[in-house]
Amino acid sequence: MVTVEVVGEETREIDPETLGSDPTYADLVRAVDYSPHEVSVLVDDQPVPEDRAVDADHVRILRLIKGG
Repeated sequence: MVTVEVVGEETREIDPETLGSDPTYADLVRAVDYSPHEVSVLVDDQPVPEDRAVDADHVRILRLIKGG
């Protein structure tokens, strides 16, 4: 399980195996109903590319765009 924390909003547990083979951080972002274009993914407070394979137990998602 991966703990996915959307900063200032919610924290969810996601099983990477439910995201298909070789899940990426973009897949995790989509699993919490956001687009990779509107967020930054942080692992150990460092940004990671969305196309990188999931290799962390805790991920923070920082929304860059909010509202309209």
